[in-house]
Amino acid sequence: MADKNGPDGTGETGRGRQPDATIRDDELERRRHSLEASLATRRPDRPEGKGEANAATGYGQALKLSSEFIAGVVVGVGLGWIIDRLAGTAPFGLIVGLLLGFGAGVLNVLRSSGQVAQFGQDGKPREPKQ
Repeated sequence: MADKNGPDGTGETGRGRQPDATIRDDELERRRHSLEASLATRRPDRPEGKGEANAATGYGQALKLSSEFIAGVVVGVGLGWIIDRLAGTAPFGLIVGLLLGFGAGVLNVLRSSGQVAQFGQDGKPREPKQ
């Protein structure tokens, strides 16, 4: 036969016994507030509620820069392939187009990120967008 003693050995089986939920809730709230205060002191530069927006902005910027680089390479390869077909210079137009497209892609990324000045701005670098 099964032992009638409960898991804690007190003679109660646990049925019908309700834990004091208010004490547990108060303890959890106190611990949550202390954790929030601790995290706030460790990251003072991060404004509340702006973390998700900054992450989305970062992903958008990364997607923009990578698409500009890929577009430069694809256009260079496409033009090189067309030159190969028209002039009959088998791999050389494609190779030169790939190299020029790679250089154009890197230049586009640098311009977009504000590291290199736009053409015609007298060498003055752009102010980065905030």
